[in-house]
Order: sequence, then C-alpha cells, then structure tokens
Amino acid sequence: MIIKWLKVGVLEDGLRIEAEEEGTPQGSVISPLLANIYLHYAYDLWAKQWREKYSQGDMIVVRFADDTVAGFQHREDGERFLADLKVRLEKFALKLHPEKTRLIEFGKFAAERRRKRGEGKPEAFDFLGFTHICGEKVGGKGFQLWRKTKREKLKAKIREVKEELRRHMHASIEEQGEWLNSVLRGHIAYFAVPTNSAALSAFRHHIIVRWIRCLRRRSQRHRMTWKRMQKYIDRYLPRPKILHPWPEQRFRVKYSS
Repeated sequence: MIIKWLKVGVLEDGLRIEAEEEGTPQGSVISPLLANIYLHYAYDLWAKQWREKYSQGDMIVVRFADDTVAGFQHREDGERFLADLKVRLEKFALKLHPEKTRLIEFGKFAAERRRKRGEGKPEAFDFLGFTHICGEKVGGKGFQLWRKTKREKLKAKIREVKEELRRHMHASIEEQGEWLNSVLRGHIAYFAVPTNSAALSAFRHHIIVRWIRCLRRRSQRHRMTWKRMQKYIDRYLPRPKILHPWPEQRFRVKYSS
C-alpha cells in the first residue's frame, strides 16, 4: 500500500501527474502521514536513544512534520548532536536545510553570558509561524520567552487578504464582513499566545485599512466614512485577545494517587 501511494502521483486541474522523484509526492494527501512515520524512526527514536546515551545535561526535542527544534543545557551536547544528526540523516538519503539549520545560544542565561563576553543580544529563531525571542518580563524582572508572529508570515497573510478582497470587491458588505470575520478568528485562534498581542492588533488594523480601501474603490464618489465604517468593524471584526495559556501552565501535569 505504501509503494502504491508513493507512485500514485497527484491531481492538478483534473489531470493525474505521475510521481517522478523519490520520496513522497509533493501535494499528495498521504505525504504528511508517510513523512511523519518515516521521521519517527529516522529521527524521533534515534534522538531519544542519543539523549540517553550521550547527553550530559537536560535536552528537549520538538518536531512538527519536517521542522524541529532541539534544546540543550550544554553547548557541547548541541554541537555533538548536530554533527551526529547529519550522519544519521545521510543514512536515509536526507539532509538538513543549510540555510535553516544553525546552533544558537538561547534561554534564561543567554543574554547575561553574551553581555559578559561583549556580544550582542541572543539570536531569535522561527518555528511554526512564530519568532522566538529571549526577552524580559514586564518591568525587567527576569527572563521571559517572547513569541511573536513571524514577520514574513504576517505580511503574506495580509497580502492574501488584500488580493481576495480585490477579487470580491463588488460582493455585499455582509459577505465581505463574514469572510473577514472567519479569517480574523482563524488567525487569532492560532496566534493568540501570551506576548503576541501587538502582532494580533496589527493584523486586525491592516484588515480594517484594506477593507475600507476596497469599499471606497467601488465608486469614485464613495460614501464610506470612518464613522460609518466603524459600525461594520464592530460587527464583523472582533478585537483580539489572548486565548492560549503560558507554556508553564500548558505543560503542567498533576498526578493524583
């Protein structure tokens, strides 16, 4: 069955395109599942064994599809893991993305250590649509992980909304409003994590600006004032609020006897 899925190809505009390259066909419905099964054996189980055998300190690995982040208490563990991982993946005809793979200093003590060495702020990294930043709690009292919507992700979504509004410029305000409401609610449902309020508000603001521009372009003598527009904004575009808990609350586990 797996061999059949690998060779079945994909459908584009009603035409079947046979798979020519090795691996799971791009766009195939089975590709994510097969890739996850493959990486479970090629990466997940190996990483667990590596931690038990070689790690000298705390180690954590997070993987989603083919994106992964590994954290280490000691830099030496990170360097060895990266070198061993390259060798491991070569056995499966896989390799790390050269532009997305890097070893950085990150975490609670990163800023202080870099400051003592006369270096700049700790590097940030992107993962699953978020930019992760070494920050401080409000008032500067202690370390705080900051997560913000990845800038390129935000720009791409705003551009997508703009193009879709242009295609449906002459749809009713109610139709446009209902669609924008679903877009905004979906965006908030995923990105509404603590420390990301500013990016959520910015996304809503950009939607508002592009919506009123769209409505005004329907006619050279538009009647869509900001006062009138505010009624539609209040009706269809909810104000964003944080929906997800802090990481330490989300992963807190309580055992009862």
